[in-house]
Amino acid sequence: MKKIVLALACLLVFAFVLGACAPAPTAPQIVKETVVVKETVVVRETAAVAAPKATVPPAPPAPLVLGARFKAINDRKKLICGVNDVLPGFGFLDKTTGAFAGFDIDFCKALAAALFNDVKAIEYRPVTAAQRGPALQTGEVDVLIRNTTWTVTRDATWGQFVATTFYDGQGMMVNTKKNPTVKTLKDLKDASICVQTGTTTELNLTDRMRAENTAFKPVVFDTADPTFAAYDEGRCDAVTTDISGLISRRTLLKAPADHTILETVMSKEPLGPSVPTGDAQWLNVVKWMVFELIEAEEYGITSANVDQMLTSRVPEVQRILGVTGELNKTLGVEKDWVVRMIKAVGNYGEIFDRNLGPKTPFNLSRGVNNLWTKGGLMYAPPYR
Repeated sequence: MKKIVLALACLLVFAFVLGACAPAPTAPQIVKETVVVKETVVVRETAAVAAPKATVPPAPPAPLVLGARFKAINDRKKLICGVNDVLPGFGFLDKTTGAFAGFDIDFCKALAAALFNDVKAIEYRPVTAAQRGPALQTGEVDVLIRNTTWTVTRDATWGQFVATTFYDGQGMMVNTKKNPTVKTLKDLKDASICVQTGTTTELNLTDRMRAENTAFKPVVFDTADPTFAAYDEGRCDAVTTDISGLISRRTLLKAPADHTILETVMSKEPLGPSVPTGDAQWLNVVKWMVFELIEAEEYGITSANVDQMLTSRVPEVQRILGVTGELNKTLGVEKDWVVRMIKAVGNYGEIFDRNLGPKTPFNLSRGVNNLWTKGGLMYAPPYR
């Protein structure tokens, strides 16, 4: 028996030496254990099994935390809206009633309706062209909705533009009763042109007249009122600003019919709201306010039928009006926020027609400001 045991032991040592010299085994790793059974040495090999890792459930989504400005607006229960107060049709203060009215003003009202269900929960802050940038940079206003062109410089240094609400272009107006031969910009050679400083208009005028190789004399003013007053008094031969502004201010001239807006469009002027930097959530709220007013028109939701549309079976309409889903929670607004806006000011088309359309003194056609489905540029991302 002792000889047998000794022989087995020798074999075990020999096997051990061979194993040490052999290449390292690949997974699964082999674990060797020695067991003595009735004085017999037995080698048993088993595969090592790693302990299973504990399954960690995914973390629940973090609760929505209001941005600093959005929280401040909600806490004060009032929106501070930077506006124009001297541009009929867009932003105008009726000094006899003390009421603000216009295309841009209605977007301020839409925001107040969405947040507080109250179009009066607004402090209108009139700002001139020169005051617009500082008002955004210092956070004096919560939102600027005042015929302001979206440019890279303003987007980078003033605040953040959210969307285009009105596609415009710069134009030129002349008194054709006094200057009947003026038809093009070249006809204004050596003419004096009234222009407002601190605007894209001033730079565009210089660029375009240089391109036309046409010399001119700029007559510069700080604000719109003296600019157009000087033109109306004949102190300059022409006046330039956005075409919408020319149409608007022409209604205030002594003899509107004597003045003609030339056919030449001198630039691109996308106008729209902007907000101070630093609060992405507030940026999104203002952005989707614009988009949902456009989408409401696209799906035929109006101030007259919005209650009936709550029973619509169209999935997009159900989402827009908050009948299904909880998309409002991603923005931090109430479920019926779009319904509130539509009831207060109507959809985008209603806002345009009420302030600028055929039944107004401006008689503006929709043109490029029509829906994309009707040949225009108004297009909203899907609310989903």
